[in-house]
Amino acid sequence: MAYGLNHYLVDKPLRDTLRYFTSKEPDLAGLGEYVGTELYEVAYRVDRLSWPVHVMWSVRGERSDTVLVDPALRRAVDRLMYEYGVNRHPYVGGSWHEHFAGINLVGDPGVGCILTITMQTAYALWKYGGEELKHYYRRLAGLDRPPMIGATWFTEIQGGSDLGANETVARKAGDGVWLLTGYKYFASGAGLADIALVTARPEGAPAGAKGLSLFAVPRYRRGGGLNYSVRRLKDKSGTIAVPTGEVELQDSEAYLIGDADKGIYYTLEDLMISRIANSAGAVGIARKAYLEAYNYAKHRRAFGKRIIEHPLVRRDLLEMEVLIEESLALTHKAVDLFEKSTGDRPPYSMTYHYARLMTHIAKNMTAQAAARVTMLAMELFGGIGFLREYAVERWHREALITPIWEGTSNIQALDMLEAMWKKGAHKPLLEDLRALAGDAYDKGLASKAVEAAEETVRRLASMSPSQAEFNAKYALEDLGHASSTVILENMAAVLGEERYHYVAEIVYNSLLQRRPVYNPGEEVLGEIIAVE
Repeated sequence: MAYGLNHYLVDKPLRDTLRYFTSKEPDLAGLGEYVGTELYEVAYRVDRLSWPVHVMWSVRGERSDTVLVDPALRRAVDRLMYEYGVNRHPYVGGSWHEHFAGINLVGDPGVGCILTITMQTAYALWKYGGEELKHYYRRLAGLDRPPMIGATWFTEIQGGSDLGANETVARKAGDGVWLLTGYKYFASGAGLADIALVTARPEGAPAGAKGLSLFAVPRYRRGGGLNYSVRRLKDKSGTIAVPTGEVELQDSEAYLIGDADKGIYYTLEDLMISRIANSAGAVGIARKAYLEAYNYAKHRRAFGKRIIEHPLVRRDLLEMEVLIEESLALTHKAVDLFEKSTGDRPPYSMTYHYARLMTHIAKNMTAQAAARVTMLAMELFGGIGFLREYAVERWHREALITPIWEGTSNIQALDMLEAMWKKGAHKPLLEDLRALAGDAYDKGLASKAVEAAEETVRRLASMSPSQAEFNAKYALEDLGHASSTVILENMAAVLGEERYHYVAEIVYNSLLQRRPVYNPGEEVLGEIIAVE
């Protein structure tokens, strides 16, 4: 149902969002056609038939720890990197909006993860890497050949999201080389990556997160031979295209990135890329599920008419589309703030802290939306939506990783509180919302949304630390709905597109105020849910 469509040209809200934030509509039609045809086929094939395989030993009896992936997947990643330049945009005068729009259009989280961990590695080496690392970033960014794949290995079994509990140790070996020993439990790109970002604690460094440094670990040692081993690959319910394994570091050669005492700051900055990518990917998953459901609803007949003509089905499509458009607004607001903060270094400016806050909001809201939209899409298909032979089943299964990857909703809520109370990041958020509301299509509605955001901040400030933590996820959602209402109302004014005013009304009334959704009228409803 979504196969064969140009996923960029049929997505007016994505194109409008890019036009709003960049004052132009990027030419992503070629990518849109590719992801709706060949990449759709490759992703389906990999998920059903062609999982990555861990080859531990070579034919010569030497440890190889290579991961074999489907050749079609290899070619697809190469085309996305070099023909469509998904990772190239920020390094050639383009925009981070174009990069993250590319992740959205790819949709498949396994393929998107390969691109994202490669982009994260490129960014860290480009911004903070020494001369011995600079040449890597051009191949990771798709600027030079042969291609390279990057990876980010931060998670350890005893800590998970608690990076301060990491036990991997680093010791100096001379000539700018360090030796790392430890165990990374969730290592996406294991056996595939040419170079990985790895957190480790230098000998003598303090305990906790602030004692961590960030290192680059190549796949091979300077004298040849593997630089680390892969214990096994994980047996996952989704994201099959990206191999995820357990990596054992045994005096693995590594290169320090930036200053040794700023590793946790570099790591958290780098995580902003993957969290925004998680947001963009979640929107892409939701959009693909919507395309499947919408086109199915146009053709499936029940009770004497097409099911899209039934009011309850139209109501479900409306809910799905509103969640997608809210998610687009929050995602690209986070992208916009991140783009403005990329010149920052520790200690960071308020622009960076605001970007971090909006990233936590967007990551949480979009993940929830993807799970909800894909569930509704499966339901619209009825019993066949639960069958693996139909794409909508996979999109729901894939959506369920988005609330987990890059920090669960609990982690996003805790990080939101830290950004607010320690960095004051709520202040530029509220100032920005007030300014956007002043130029909104419906200034009254936008102002009420700003007041709701202000009240949320006041309520949190009046609570004890434990109460604030208990209520942090509610606050995260309320700030997300309030922010998207204002952004959508401003979009309606700037673009001259009344539809975003109607979407903002539904977000405010139904999601922020938690009132029932009423039919906005058949003409408006038809305009919002229609696919071009």
